[in-house]
Amino acid sequence: QVQLVESGGGLVQPGGSLRLSCVVSGIVFRFYGMGWYRQGPGMQREVVATVSSDGTTGYADFVKGRFTISRDNALDTVYLQMNSLSSEDTAVYYCNARRWNEMYWGRGTQVTVSE
Repeated sequence: QVQLVESGGGLVQPGGSLRLSCVVSGIVFRFYGMGWYRQGPGMQREVVATVSSDGTTGYADFVKGRFTISRDNALDTVYLQMNSLSSEDTAVYYCNARRWNEMYWGRGTQVTVSE
């Protein structure tokens, strides 16, 4: 059974930082591209950042310079370091694993940026 379990969300003030983690089981992690997506209130789910199996990263324009995605293949974990957070970053953040025609999702972790 494939599981993706996100953690690290919470309430943070504007300008603050959070580090999200996603622990993966049930697949050979190092073969999969990983991504973080988010869905804000009343919004569609959108890609935030991706990291391929070879470590190549990609970012949405709205997070470039603020967020960093990384992976640890020894721990089957992908991370998202989020800095300089603003209220516009408030959303449920989801972890995603993909390989060819396979795609798996976590249940998400809530990030709320507010005073």
